[in-house]
Amino acid sequence: MNEMELSARQEEIVSIVKENGPITGEHIADRLKLTRATLRPDLAILTMAGFLDARPRVGYFYTGKTRNELLTHNIKKMKVSEHFSVPVVVNEHVSVYDAITTMFLEDVGTLFVVDEASRLQGVLSRKDLLRASLGQQSLQEVPVHIIMTRMPMIKVCKKDELLIDVANKLIENQIDALPVINEKNDGLEVIGRVTKTNITRAFVELVKED
Repeated sequence: MNEMELSARQEEIVSIVKENGPITGEHIADRLKLTRATLRPDLAILTMAGFLDARPRVGYFYTGKTRNELLTHNIKKMKVSEHFSVPVVVNEHVSVYDAITTMFLEDVGTLFVVDEASRLQGVLSRKDLLRASLGQQSLQEVPVHIIMTRMPMIKVCKKDELLIDVANKLIENQIDALPVINEKNDGLEVIGRVTKTNITRAFVELVKED
């Protein structure tokens, strides 16, 4: 896993704060013989990245965290609301044939099944559709509500959940996606989806930023 590369000046700032913290930005600038304005971007980067912390009227101090610890800390702060994607849904009365067509046209591995009020009723995976296609009935005659996984067997998540917790749900339940839902009086509204691809992309982007 790549680590965030600090500039020589940023490394020097961290060293000064580690040895003398808490220390004000003015005193750091004096030690480096630079202006406070020149240092401001570096101090902002080091604070946002978690190497330093700052308190009003006190100054900067070293957090004591390694780069890998900071990366882990940032992963544990990531929320579903920042990384979910648009859900692909089908009505509970559409045929298995239409569901297969939708899955391939949308290039997804999971479809969420909703009723006329757009409330979550079930989930369709590739395995569900493959299993149905091996049967004797015409795929155009079988509605998806016959073969879908129903509540309460469906795992869901909400926008304010941590992404790492959703990743654990996917692994523990051996599934590829979770619906992101809002709880309504008449059921669960599907507002998004979180897939293994969403999570992988989020983690890769975090490492690239570091």
